[in-house]
Amino acid sequence: MKTYVCIKRVPDTESRLKVGADGKSIDGAGLKYIISPYDEYALETALRQKESAGAGEVIVISVGEATSGEQLRNALAMGADGAVLLRGQPTMDGLATARALAAELKSAGAELVLCGMKAADDEQQEVGPMLAELLDLPCVTGVAELEVQGGSIVCQREVEGGTEVVEAPLPAVVTITKGKFEPRYPSLKGIMAAKKKPLEEKDAQLPAGRIQVRQLTPPPERPAGRIVGQGVDAVPELVRVLREEAKVI
Repeated sequence: MKTYVCIKRVPDTESRLKVGADGKSIDGAGLKYIISPYDEYALETALRQKESAGAGEVIVISVGEATSGEQLRNALAMGADGAVLLRGQPTMDGLATARALAAELKSAGAELVLCGMKAADDEQQEVGPMLAELLDLPCVTGVAELEVQGGSIVCQREVEGGTEVVEAPLPAVVTITKGKFEPRYPSLKGIMAAKKKPLEEKDAQLPAGRIQVRQLTPPPERPAGRIVGQGVDAVPELVRVLREEAKVI
């Protein structure tokens, strides 16, 4: 089975972010970038499915600038067979991104398209469903586990109080959330092999984004902590503060 995994280059989730001089973007100086964590879960799902079937092809695809090639190479080192970089300026407009991906995937022969449930930088959760609509394919979102059974996929979604099982025909688009499988680390052998794997670059058919960032502002500083007393004698005062000042009880 030919599986495409959509990945996105995002700032490391453990980095301290600073607003750039223009007040509209993140200051990238010294900032480390990674594959969006939910996209890593999607890639791990694809690799596990390929290993379980004993055959298949996993291709990673991304819309972004030339620097996104680093994350695509990391995905190749994890085990993907090929990569496609659609060169274009990243945008906050999820529909523009979905259109660029759809233009490439319509004729790619993908039997399964996997996306992370959401990107770690904007958390919009929209590219996967939009991509499915543009490709006229069924879509299952927030999937923790999936299994291919003949010409269909059986997906497990975690819902309040249990697990929901959804079956959909192939080809399909599925968005992946954190499941029982942790993304693997690239091995030395995988890193060396990634250098010989194909990474195709082409211009993205990326329409103009309809969303513009007007301003970025850091969150307000947290107020200093306050000690209301020590031991059991402080309980009445603590309860009073929580009720009358913080108003949380």
